[in-house]
Amino acid sequence: MDFGRPHVHQESIATRSQIRYIPLDQVQSDENATDADKALDRLVVHHANEAARKMLLGPKPEKEENETDSKSQNDIEASIRKWMDTSLYTQRSLPLQSTIQPGDLVVIQISFDNLNFIYAEKNAIFSNRNGHFHHNDFLGKPYGCQIRSRNNKGFGFCYLLKPTPELWIRSLNHRTQIVHELDQSQIIFQLQLRPNQVVVESGTGSAAMSHTFARTLAPAGHLYTFEFNPHRAVTAREEFNRHGLSHLVTVQNVDVCQSGFPGVSHASVDGVFLDLPEPWNAVGHAAYVLKPNARLASYSPCVEQTQRTVAALEAAGFHSMITMEYRLMEHYVDQVTHQSPPFHVKRPCMLDAKYNPTTQPLRANKKRKKRKDYKENDNETEPEESQTKEEEGDAVSSDVPMKEEETVTNSDDGKTRLTPSTDDEETEKKKPSQLMARPFGTMRGHTAFLTFATAGLLPQPKPSHFCNVASPMESAGDDVEETTKEGSS
Repeated sequence: MDFGRPHVHQESIATRSQIRYIPLDQVQSDENATDADKALDRLVVHHANEAARKMLLGPKPEKEENETDSKSQNDIEASIRKWMDTSLYTQRSLPLQSTIQPGDLVVIQISFDNLNFIYAEKNAIFSNRNGHFHHNDFLGKPYGCQIRSRNNKGFGFCYLLKPTPELWIRSLNHRTQIVHELDQSQIIFQLQLRPNQVVVESGTGSAAMSHTFARTLAPAGHLYTFEFNPHRAVTAREEFNRHGLSHLVTVQNVDVCQSGFPGVSHASVDGVFLDLPEPWNAVGHAAYVLKPNARLASYSPCVEQTQRTVAALEAAGFHSMITMEYRLMEHYVDQVTHQSPPFHVKRPCMLDAKYNPTTQPLRANKKRKKRKDYKENDNETEPEESQTKEEEGDAVSSDVPMKEEETVTNSDDGKTRLTPSTDDEETEKKKPSQLMARPFGTMRGHTAFLTFATAGLLPQPKPSHFCNVASPMESAGDDVEETTKEGSS
């Protein structure tokens, strides 16, 4: 991986300035310069040295009452002047590799949620459901390109991605339960880790969290990771060697609950991460190697484990303990077309196409007047219902004003209908769309509790025996048994 490569030193603005310390006895003045001019040159060089020291090393500390002897002071000044040289402050950068070379780790993306990995080798073949992919086609190609299969008429394809800790987590073979990306980000944040620090990890497992630690501590930091299972320890060590991270990570096959952290000195670690079935048994060893005010993180899937760990942390002098649970909910985002709701409220009577509030009373009065005239004339009978409806339809067609851009058409059955305009048809086709999101049915990850604590200022002694902290449930059970014995006696 790129973050494991050594940094390349390049010329920077500081190195081009050529600012450095100049001894006063090496100040050269003109041959014709007077003593006053020579004194002025030495004064200018002296103030230039003081300005360079303040810029590169900060302000000069005040002299204490109990000063050291002149010899020691001169040695200190000599060591300080050694760093007053801008040629030492070059610009460092990572040498990014853009093409695939033999032996490189390549993450193969087959679909959105299907990733795999290979180590590029000559004449090797990677096969999946999309076809056969020859490693010779990978070599020399840039990361991120698309490769077609040699069979299936070239319809199968995959993408070649540059490995990162996040992609490695999604493509590796899980030897144990891993810590996912969301929990990893919180662990790095809560431990307050920075480059060039030292971290201890107990429970290497699939080495998913170890890769994230290595990226954070690069380029000059170090990770000590301990694994109880010998097979998993050997596999993790081989992976770190192939990924170019062996100078950043040290893997040991040790039971930390019994033996602690061998090879790690007292109060020399900036952070400890415990991913163990019984983390409370390793809390005392973690307190011994942690620096004052350093942070500790514990990863446990059960609340009972967390309770016993918190009790052990309190006994070991830790403070500011907090337990949190994180879950990652992914959403599917897409542009959805839908019918927009109406903006005006309509009364139930207005849903009838024949109703018009301006002409409805007029139609009702005409209908009542016609019936009254027929009743007064004995020689004539009341019109049939069908005739009344036809007259009513004529009244509606004549009284209801037509909208603009609407036309009247006569259908085959002889009835008159309103034909909507073409603009309404286009509006019907152009339905509004909106960007919407819905959550996936499953959430990546598993239920786990992260406990964080801060080490105290006092140094902790090295544990000499196996620590066993009783859980709250066990202590409650013991109290009940003692009460029962007293009652029986």
